[in-house]
Amino acid sequence: MPPVAASTPVAALAPVAALPMYDWPKVRLANDVLWRRLAAGLRTRGLDAPEQLERNRPDTEIWRDPGLLIAQTCGYPFVAGLLDHLRLVATPCYGVAGCEGACYSSHIIVRCDEEATSLAGMAGRNAAINGINSQSGFAALQAAVSAEAGPTPYFASAIISGSHFGSMRAVAAGEADIAAIDAVCWALAQRDCPQVASHLKSIATTPLTPGLPFVTAIARPDIETVQIRDALAECFADPQTEAARRALFLTGFEILGIQDYLAAFSRIGDNGFAMLIPPGPKAVDPADKSKAAHNHSW
Repeated sequence: MPPVAASTPVAALAPVAALPMYDWPKVRLANDVLWRRLAAGLRTRGLDAPEQLERNRPDTEIWRDPGLLIAQTCGYPFVAGLLDHLRLVATPCYGVAGCEGACYSSHIIVRCDEEATSLAGMAGRNAAINGINSQSGFAALQAAVSAEAGPTPYFASAIISGSHFGSMRAVAAGEADIAAIDAVCWALAQRDCPQVASHLKSIATTPLTPGLPFVTAIARPDIETVQIRDALAECFADPQTEAARRALFLTGFEILGIQDYLAAFSRIGDNGFAMLIPPGPKAVDPADKSKAAHNHSW
């Protein structure tokens, strides 16, 4: 993508839209239905909306695109490195265990035959982490480990799975023993991927934190942010999107502020990574961005 001059008005840029956080294969059609209705509402408000959701570019690139119209991100990378690129639009609410209002948590999952019944019993085992730029798969696990006041590093080793589903597959297959899984991903797996989820169980949940927000490019004016929220409200209230919203567990959205996210998330950095696992061949260098990509999706 060619560089864009800083002075280029956002309205002159090609609009980008993505809903990558829970775009699993069995709910992609639901995301498409939701997007078509949302895009129609945006266009009636004078905003240029793309015909299709972007699915071919990395999330980290989409979040930094100055033409971004709407996307969904994670609270940890939002606070840790995206405040200069994104502005909050709204925070969706999900009707699954581990979510309350606009907040969510992670399930600490292990194999069904695991004898340990709490995180305390998993010290010295092997962890699966979806990516070191993830609130639900990395930061939440680090916070839970910190609360245990156990050994440092807490786990013997870890693998970077690349996604929440990848972490679940790794634990189910015995390649790892424990993982922290976003509550919505856990619900999706239980419903749509029983061949993996049936081998796993949740032994704890992490504290609630603000959920994965809808965001837009930082340069978009206040009026456009309001228009995007209005289009979202219209889309969520439309009976024709009810089945799609149900498939995605969406129940509505709330308006949170930057301070809600700043209060809940802080940069973990290398020390947080070292708290989880020792250095070694299975530990990924936090500076290796190719292996540190955030991924909630498939």
